[in-house]
Amino acid sequence: MKAIHLLGVFIVFILLVSCKKENNNNNSIQNQIQTSVQSGTWRVTKYIDSGVDETNYFSGYGFTFGSNGILSVASGASNYSGTWVITDSNSNDDTQNDLDFIISFPVGGYLESLNSDWNFISQSSVKIELIDVSGGGGGTDYLTFEKN
Repeated sequence: MKAIHLLGVFIVFILLVSCKKENNNNNSIQNQIQTSVQSGTWRVTKYIDSGVDETNYFSGYGFTFGSNGILSVASGASNYSGTWVITDSNSNDDTQNDLDFIISFPVGGYLESLNSDWNFISQSSVKIELIDVSGGGGGTDYLTFEKN
């Protein structure tokens, strides 16, 4: 009986250590992406809104992701501000797929179309591919940023 109790304690301990390692791994991925996106200026190289290619609307826009959560956009003599954050969606897989890239601009203007909690398709130090699947048959949107 004592051996079964010790085995149970051991299993619980292993599970707790494993969960902590997964969460640390997820935080590491999140920190890596945040550090990468804050480095330099980015441009939109693909924006597909429910099957319609609207990438050209962002031609000439430079996106700067500040460490303070401010998303600054410059286009010619015009400047715009929004917010950004990368969050853990709290599911159980604790991978890059578990992270959300949330972009928000004030209502009005074309940048508002980027407002969403995007999911990661892939990311590197020079390219971030995102997807947003709208509920209720709203379609699928794709957004890709590439470093200038």
